[in-house]
Amino acid sequence: MPDLLTSDFSALLPFIAIGFGAQIVDGALGMAFGVITNTFLVGVLGLTPARASAKVHVVEAFTTAVSALSHLLHGNVDRNLFLRLLIPGMIGGATGAYVLTHVDAALVKPFVLAYLVGIGIYLLVRGLLYPPKHQKPKVVEPLGLIGGFLDAAGGGGWGPVVTSNLLVQGVEPRKVIGTVNTVEFFLTLTISATFIYHLGLADFAGPVLGLLIGGVAAAPFGAFMAKRIPTKAMLIMVGVVLTITSSYGIYAALTV
Repeated sequence: MPDLLTSDFSALLPFIAIGFGAQIVDGALGMAFGVITNTFLVGVLGLTPARASAKVHVVEAFTTAVSALSHLLHGNVDRNLFLRLLIPGMIGGATGAYVLTHVDAALVKPFVLAYLVGIGIYLLVRGLLYPPKHQKPKVVEPLGLIGGFLDAAGGGGWGPVVTSNLLVQGVEPRKVIGTVNTVEFFLTLTISATFIYHLGLADFAGPVLGLLIGGVAAAPFGAFMAKRIPTKAMLIMVGVVLTITSSYGIYAALTV
């Protein structure tokens, strides 16, 4: 594992590539940075869930800042939806980070992932068979609370839970993705601060630099894509990504 200050830049290239690819997907579809990078850190490098989630959220504090600014510039943010998600998301995130550093939250993860597989299949079918109709969301604050908690405790979940459920409620996809990504900046700051308080600063090295470089470089492209991808195509792509990543998560959780 490369050191944070290593002079061997080539050792960082795999992490840069993973960070870049994960952020492209996350910025365009409103999910998957945490899921993709945590899968790599836990499944390939063997980090504990708490260490992996902490590293990813430190990286996301930077990538979501660039992503949020890009979505704002492209007009992808709904102010009212942003305010309704912000405080519940931060409360859920801080609680989830605390729980993960003290309790094993792995037991509930397969059930959450199974739910997300169902949501992914529903969005895929809806995108393929039905013309989308935009509506105002009715359930927002509970989504923020649950999504923030699962994002910290599960190493990724804010985008899959919040984005997918708002899309199911009929909110315009680019507004969902832009707003969810913008709130995520404040969420990751809260989660990162909680992890650093409980784990200390010494643990944040190695993959962090590579993921950070790749993720920050990709962030502006995701917002550009979210503005231009048609609603029908967006629903289909979100459904596919959510179903695949959640299905893999179930497989990994059950085969440990």
